[in-house]
Amino acid sequence: MQRTSAAWITTLFFVAAPGGVAGLIPWWISRWRVLHPPWDPELLRGAGLVLMVAGAAGLVECFARFVRQGRGTPAPLYPTETLVISGLYRWVRNPMYVAILALLIGQALWFGNVSLLMYMAGAWLVTHLFVCFYEEPTLRRTYGAQYETYRAHVSRWLPRLTPWKGEGTPEIQTKR
Repeated sequence: MQRTSAAWITTLFFVAAPGGVAGLIPWWISRWRVLHPPWDPELLRGAGLVLMVAGAAGLVECFARFVRQGRGTPAPLYPTETLVISGLYRWVRNPMYVAILALLIGQALWFGNVSLLMYMAGAWLVTHLFVCFYEEPTLRRTYGAQYETYRAHVSRWLPRLTPWKGEGTPEIQTKR
Protein backbone atom coordinates (compact mmCIF):
# COMPACT_ATOMS: atom_id res chain seq x y z
CA MET A 1 0.00 0.00 0.00
CA GLN A 2 1.26 3.48 -0.82
CA ARG A 3 2.18 5.53 2.24
CA THR A 4 -0.13 8.41 1.19
CA SER A 5 -3.13 6.08 0.84
CA ALA A 6 -2.30 4.42 4.14
CA ALA A 7 -2.07 7.82 5.85
CA TRP A 8 -5.48 8.94 4.55
CA ILE A 9 -7.22 5.68 5.44
CA THR A 10 -5.52 5.67 8.86
CA THR A 11 -6.66 9.24 9.53
CA LEU A 12 -10.26 8.38 8.61
CA PHE A 13 -10.12 5.23 10.73
CA PHE A 14 -8.63 7.24 13.63
CA VAL A 15 -11.57 9.67 13.54
CA ALA A 16 -14.15 6.89 13.19
CA ALA A 17 -12.92 4.18 15.57
CA PRO A 18 -11.00 5.73 18.49
CA GLY A 19 -12.81 9.02 17.87
CA GLY A 20 -16.12 7.28 18.38
CA VAL A 21 -15.12 4.93 21.18
CA ALA A 22 -13.04 7.42 23.20
CA GLY A 23 -14.62 10.69 22.07
CA LEU A 24 -18.20 10.64 20.83
CA ILE A 25 -19.63 7.91 23.10
CA PRO A 26 -18.03 9.34 26.27
CA TRP A 27 -19.45 12.72 25.30
CA TRP A 28 -22.94 11.18 24.92
CA ILE A 29 -22.58 9.59 28.35
CA SER A 30 -21.10 12.56 30.22
CA ARG A 31 -21.68 15.63 28.04
CA TRP A 32 -18.18 16.28 29.40
CA ARG A 33 -19.60 17.83 32.55
CA VAL A 34 -17.64 17.60 35.77
CA LEU A 35 -19.68 15.81 38.44
CA HIS A 36 -19.19 15.31 42.16
CA PRO A 37 -17.96 11.71 42.26
CA PRO A 38 -17.86 9.33 45.22
CA TRP A 39 -14.07 9.74 45.30
CA ASP A 40 -11.79 12.68 46.09
CA PRO A 41 -12.10 14.61 42.82
CA GLU A 42 -9.05 16.83 43.25
CA LEU A 43 -6.67 13.94 43.83
CA LEU A 44 -7.91 11.85 40.93
CA ARG A 45 -8.58 14.61 38.40
CA GLY A 46 -4.82 15.05 38.02
CA ALA A 47 -4.41 11.31 37.46
CA GLY A 48 -7.23 11.50 34.92
CA LEU A 49 -5.49 14.27 33.02
CA VAL A 50 -2.21 12.30 32.94
CA LEU A 51 -4.04 9.21 31.63
CA MET A 52 -5.82 11.22 28.93
CA VAL A 53 -2.62 12.87 27.71
CA ALA A 54 -0.65 9.60 27.79
CA GLY A 55 -3.48 7.71 26.07
CA ALA A 56 -3.82 10.30 23.30
CA ALA A 57 -0.07 10.43 22.71
CA GLY A 58 0.21 6.63 22.64
CA LEU A 59 -2.68 6.33 20.23
CA VAL A 60 -1.22 8.84 17.79
CA GLU A 61 2.21 7.17 17.99
CA CYS A 62 0.75 3.74 17.21
CA PHE A 63 -1.38 4.95 14.31
CA ALA A 64 1.61 6.75 12.77
CA ARG A 65 3.80 3.66 13.25
CA PHE A 66 1.32 1.53 11.29
CA VAL A 67 1.64 3.88 8.32
CA ARG A 68 5.42 4.43 8.52
CA GLN A 69 6.66 0.98 9.42
CA GLY A 70 3.78 -1.40 8.83
CA ARG A 71 3.01 0.03 5.40
CA GLY A 72 -0.71 -0.26 6.03
CA THR A 73 -3.40 0.81 8.44
CA PRO A 74 -4.92 -0.27 11.77
CA ALA A 75 -8.22 -0.84 9.92
CA PRO A 76 -8.84 -4.60 9.50
CA LEU A 77 -9.83 -4.08 5.85
CA TYR A 78 -6.42 -2.54 5.03
CA PRO A 79 -3.92 -4.34 7.28
CA THR A 80 -0.21 -3.71 7.46
CA GLU A 81 2.20 -5.49 5.14
CA THR A 82 4.54 -6.17 8.04
CA LEU A 83 4.16 -7.12 11.68
CA VAL A 84 4.73 -4.01 13.77
CA ILE A 85 6.66 -4.91 16.92
CA SER A 86 8.60 -1.72 17.59
CA GLY A 87 7.84 1.44 19.54
CA LEU A 88 5.14 0.91 22.13
CA TYR A 89 4.60 -2.60 20.76
CA ARG A 90 7.87 -3.58 22.46
CA TRP A 91 6.12 -3.00 25.81
CA VAL A 92 2.62 -4.42 25.26
CA ARG A 93 0.96 -6.24 22.33
CA ASN A 94 -2.07 -3.98 22.18
CA PRO A 95 -0.92 -0.43 22.91
CA MET A 96 -3.71 1.14 20.84
CA TYR A 97 -6.37 -0.53 22.94
CA VAL A 98 -4.48 0.21 26.16
CA ALA A 99 -4.27 3.86 25.06
CA ILE A 100 -8.02 4.00 24.43
CA LEU A 101 -8.70 2.44 27.83
CA ALA A 102 -6.37 5.00 29.43
CA LEU A 103 -8.33 7.76 27.69
CA LEU A 104 -11.61 6.34 28.99
CA ILE A 105 -10.38 5.89 32.56
CA GLY A 106 -8.84 9.36 32.42
CA GLN A 107 -12.14 10.89 31.32
CA ALA A 108 -14.03 9.03 34.04
CA LEU A 109 -11.63 10.37 36.68
CA TRP A 110 -11.50 13.90 35.23
CA PHE A 111 -15.27 14.24 34.95
CA GLY A 112 -16.00 12.23 38.10
CA ASN A 113 -18.36 10.01 36.14
CA VAL A 114 -19.02 6.44 37.28
CA SER A 115 -21.02 5.75 34.09
CA LEU A 116 -17.84 6.32 32.07
CA LEU A 117 -16.06 3.70 34.21
CA MET A 118 -18.85 1.22 33.48
CA TYR A 119 -18.65 2.06 29.77
CA MET A 120 -14.86 1.53 29.88
CA ALA A 121 -15.35 -1.92 31.43
CA GLY A 122 -17.79 -2.87 28.66
CA ALA A 123 -15.50 -1.45 25.98
CA TRP A 124 -12.59 -3.47 27.39
CA LEU A 125 -14.66 -6.68 27.36
CA VAL A 126 -15.71 -6.19 23.73
CA THR A 127 -12.10 -5.36 22.80
CA HIS A 128 -10.76 -8.40 24.66
CA LEU A 129 -13.16 -10.70 22.82
CA PHE A 130 -12.25 -9.10 19.47
CA VAL A 131 -8.54 -9.56 20.21
CA CYS A 132 -8.92 -13.18 21.32
CA PHE A 133 -11.31 -14.40 18.62
CA TYR A 134 -10.35 -12.32 15.57
CA GLU A 135 -7.14 -10.34 15.84
CA GLU A 136 -4.78 -12.90 17.39
CA PRO A 137 -5.88 -15.80 15.13
CA THR A 138 -5.49 -13.50 12.11
CA LEU A 139 -1.99 -12.46 13.18
CA ARG A 140 -1.04 -16.12 13.77
CA ARG A 141 -2.19 -17.07 10.25
CA THR A 142 -0.52 -14.05 8.66
CA TYR A 143 2.83 -13.94 10.45
CA GLY A 144 3.23 -17.47 11.87
CA ALA A 145 6.34 -18.11 13.94
CA GLN A 146 7.31 -14.44 14.06
CA TYR A 147 4.01 -13.56 15.77
CA GLU A 148 4.23 -16.59 18.08
CA THR A 149 7.70 -15.51 19.25
CA TYR A 150 6.47 -11.98 19.83
CA ARG A 151 3.35 -13.26 21.62
CA ALA A 152 5.46 -15.43 23.92
CA HIS A 153 7.48 -12.42 25.10
CA VAL A 154 5.05 -9.51 25.17
CA SER A 155 1.83 -9.48 27.20
CA ARG A 156 -1.54 -8.76 25.63
CA TRP A 157 -2.62 -6.14 28.21
CA LEU A 158 -0.01 -5.53 30.91
CA PRO A 159 3.08 -3.61 29.78
CA ARG A 160 6.51 -5.16 30.36
CA LEU A 161 8.91 -3.50 32.78
CA THR A 162 11.56 -3.34 30.06
CA PRO A 163 11.05 -3.19 26.29
CA TRP A 164 11.30 -6.44 24.37
CA LYS A 165 14.42 -6.48 22.22
CA GLY A 166 13.17 -9.03 19.72
CA GLU A 167 15.90 -11.49 20.65
CA GLY A 168 17.57 -11.39 17.27
CA THR A 169 14.37 -10.89 15.32
CA PRO A 170 14.38 -7.80 13.10
CA GLU A 171 11.87 -5.25 14.37
CA ILE A 172 9.79 -5.56 11.23
CA GLN A 173 9.55 -8.35 8.71
CA THR A 174 7.38 -8.78 5.64
CA LYS A 175 4.54 -11.33 5.59
CA ARG A 176 5.55 -14.80 4.58
